[in-house]
Amino acid sequence: MILPRRSLALLASLFLAVVAALPAIAAPSAPPPGFVSLFNGRDLSGWRGGTTYDHRQLLKLPAAERAALIAEWTRSLTELKDGKPHWRVEAGELFNDGFGGYATTERDYGDFELRLEFKLAPGADSGVYLRGVPQVQIWDPTMPDPKGHGYAFGSGGLWNNTKGTPGRDPKVRADRPIGEWNTLRVVMTGSWVSVWLNDQLVVEDVVLENYYDKANKSLTPEKRRPVPARGPIQLQTHGGATTWRNIFIRELPSS
Repeated sequence: MILPRRSLALLASLFLAVVAALPAIAAPSAPPPGFVSLFNGRDLSGWRGGTTYDHRQLLKLPAAERAALIAEWTRSLTELKDGKPHWRVEAGELFNDGFGGYATTERDYGDFELRLEFKLAPGADSGVYLRGVPQVQIWDPTMPDPKGHGYAFGSGGLWNNTKGTPGRDPKVRADRPIGEWNTLRVVMTGSWVSVWLNDQLVVEDVVLENYYDKANKSLTPEKRRPVPARGPIQLQTHGGATTWRNIFIRELPSS
């Protein structure tokens, strides 16, 4: 049956209205020259679950025990809350509701340059683990701070370093308003880290302390080891919703 022109026009209008109502799916940006993308904009390919766990100790476990532990962490990425998984792709972006395991790269990295974008919900607290070591701090700098954590200093500092040392807090507060996208750039060579937040240098050539040895009070400073030479990149969950996109990495010659 041939429809009248008026009916065809009405159908075309309805189709355009439905398409316009669908959420826009942003095409993933191409990596900068020399970089590769860690997130494909569709799913969690290349990522597993993780938590705050010394990567060197993980590698020492028997293969079966290590695989079982990683499988347990990975299951926590997709556990449901209000009918939705903790980690999910929405409109080409990687969303986390603040819970579940940490999104952890399946690959380990040595020296690297990491670039990504993140957007926080009000009150969010997150971070990026480098070689499995906490962390480049990301949080809402406007949160009340009765315990003196340093929210007002802004994001980008190496928060698990010793309090009061250079780089533990960022040089400047460079965060954009909550709900807007921030760009993060991290260069790590050996144990040395530099961080740029929204193109402002906030940490300049600071040694990332080995959190796992530092937390072991029985180890004196001279007995503490440096951070692992290789390890995964981890996107932390800490109770506040965070969205990620354009996650790129460039491996650097070993220092």
